[in-house]
Amino acid sequence: MKKLCLLGLVATLASHSVVAETKPAALKDKDAFVSDLLGQMTLDEKIGQLRLISIGPEMPREMIRKEIAAGRIGGTFNSITRPENRPMQDAAMRSRLKIPMFFAYDVIHGHRTIFPISLALASSWDMDAIGRSGRIAAKEAAADSLDLTFAPMVDISRDARWGRTSEGFGEDTYLVSRISEVMVKAFQGPSPAQADSIMASVKHFALYGAVEGGRDYNVVDMSPVKMYQDYLPPYHAAIKAGAGGVMVALNSINGVPATANTWLMNDLLRKEWGFKGLTVSDHGAIFELIKHGVAKDGREAAKLAIKAGIDMSMNDQLYGKELPGLLKSGEIEQSDIDNAVREVLGAKYDMGLFADPYLRIGKAEDDPADTYAESRLHRSEARDIARRSLVLLKNHNDTLPLKKSATIALVGPLAKAPIDMMGSWAAAGKPAQSVTLLDGMNAVIGEKGQVIYARGANITGDKAVVDYLNFLNFDAPEVVDDPRSAQALIDEAVKAANSADVVVAAVGESRGMSHESSSRTDLNIPQSQRDLIKALKATGKPLVLVLMNGRPLSILEEHQQADAILETWFAGTEGGNAIADVLFGDYNPSGKLPITFPRSVGQIPTYYNHLTIGRPFTPGKPGNYTSQYFDDTTGPLYPFGYGLSYTRFSLSDMALSSTTLNKTGKLDASVTLKNTGKLDGETVVQLYIQDVAGSMIRPIKELKNFQKILLKAGESKVVHFSISEDDLKFYNTQLKFAAEPGEFNVQIGLDSQDVQQQSFELLE
Repeated sequence: MKKLCLLGLVATLASHSVVAETKPAALKDKDAFVSDLLGQMTLDEKIGQLRLISIGPEMPREMIRKEIAAGRIGGTFNSITRPENRPMQDAAMRSRLKIPMFFAYDVIHGHRTIFPISLALASSWDMDAIGRSGRIAAKEAAADSLDLTFAPMVDISRDARWGRTSEGFGEDTYLVSRISEVMVKAFQGPSPAQADSIMASVKHFALYGAVEGGRDYNVVDMSPVKMYQDYLPPYHAAIKAGAGGVMVALNSINGVPATANTWLMNDLLRKEWGFKGLTVSDHGAIFELIKHGVAKDGREAAKLAIKAGIDMSMNDQLYGKELPGLLKSGEIEQSDIDNAVREVLGAKYDMGLFADPYLRIGKAEDDPADTYAESRLHRSEARDIARRSLVLLKNHNDTLPLKKSATIALVGPLAKAPIDMMGSWAAAGKPAQSVTLLDGMNAVIGEKGQVIYARGANITGDKAVVDYLNFLNFDAPEVVDDPRSAQALIDEAVKAANSADVVVAAVGESRGMSHESSSRTDLNIPQSQRDLIKALKATGKPLVLVLMNGRPLSILEEHQQADAILETWFAGTEGGNAIADVLFGDYNPSGKLPITFPRSVGQIPTYYNHLTIGRPFTPGKPGNYTSQYFDDTTGPLYPFGYGLSYTRFSLSDMALSSTTLNKTGKLDASVTLKNTGKLDGETVVQLYIQDVAGSMIRPIKELKNFQKILLKAGESKVVHFSISEDDLKFYNTQLKFAAEPGEFNVQIGLDSQDVQQQSFELLE
């Protein structure tokens, strides 16, 4: 039956030929098929394929369907159900050439089932778990008729002031590159043409996480070496993994906006990396070339973008308005348009839409009776993955796990916050379906103990911040204050604490505080919550802080006040259950930080793999005339790779198979990991390498491998890491990727600071 459908579609295309007299090529030959179809298209139809339209008030649905039927829209985003998208695909099938639409959405960390935010997923250091989250997200999105996601977001983030830190996987090039590959393969499955897969469009290309001052949409000025060494590899990993699309960043790079950057889009992406897929501008970015100051008007903006290699214009009218005149005047070539259209058609081919335009939409009679049905969620997987993402930062005197027979005061504005539990970019998730911390703790404790809940504080006492966070939420405000006075809220919480054996305070950020356009100058927990924590500490009861946040926060004071701290980020649909599992010891935490926690915002940027310098500060020695801040301790509060467990782990001395390595050989570094505690547990053994002396300054260490290992109480395991010349390569001043002979230090540890070291020599 499918073969007959394919032949019918090809015959239909042939019967409407207005340009090419030859029959369209067989569908099995992508290049020939796309070339034949391209040859039949009018200029208006070609430009139509370059338009990616946002579903929203700026263009009513009826108008969109008319435009689609006229062949003037290539795809949409923000329509996320089969009944929404079927009429638009029907309209495409009424168009002259019946070129199918594709439907896109920001599926970042789940679709209907919301998994932990990306930064939390990275905290698991568990590639299988991360891959499962992506595969489930793809299946749920495809089942709702979506064809493409603007993900994974793999921008390296080393400035926690940037709100979109929450959307990425942290500060480390190696870790983010590993996750980038995993997510692309999870979204796309064996093929993006399969009905349960969606195409990945990696973002934001490029360097978006390095915006100056951590201020969203700001400029990026960066040396080529730093680009190639630290910031470009995660995008390249996605391309090598087969990502079908690339979303282009909003920032400028060394004075040229990414949307008009021919070096970035043409020389690097297509020529050097060999990318042959679809490029999409970010929202309205072509028009913004005028505001950037590189285009005097819309005509010049469209010219710059199409010449740079921007295939599709997201929610931007300039291609439709300006490309015909630019072509007529000779300012652009027909090939500029054709090359872009070819990639759009090629992406639709790769998504399987020419073979079956209704591949993911299906038949109306097969639509779910309730799109938001509980049965469509993957709760057990979400709970398991969320537990793996939680990071135990402090546990003085084994305050955790809690006793299920205890009376527990649960306080804080995030203890009962279903929308915040989902985090930013929560796709089609519904707050009513997310489990709050109060829900989760009550479910675990049952009749054995008691949970006394008190709000304790509002998210912030700053009305201007609340107004800002609610500005874009037209349906209902996300941040709703308790109208009582701050003191009344604290008094209620203190009363609950005095009646309890232990206090659990759920504090941090609302989800909107770690989001696009939510950059911060202050990384402290808001003052209203800090006042609450101070009052709770004064009760003398054991104090457990459950952090909910989308970025590292400055919590030095809270670290000193709390007996235990559990970093939960924004843990998703099953977050409350997952956090409760860890708090009560039903799951032993194993997460490790994928990003450094500073002692204060004044240390920003702070990251573990900084370059060596001539006057380094040495802990324990006088700081004069060394690189330090004299008014605070030098170094982070919690280092990259850090995370505790309810059990204890030890590492034996490292053994190297050799003290030399030749260019074609391999060297084995091994340690024995032992669980010396009383509980089964999991930890991450991390391998770092330092190039001791090179042709240019090099980082003090770089993550090169890791293994997450589960051991029973008392169990030991020998952990092996293989090191080859490839692990020692870097981009030198000529941007040549090569290793240099000489001495290297190998470090193995359970975080980036607590390591043991040995040395070897790479031979000529």
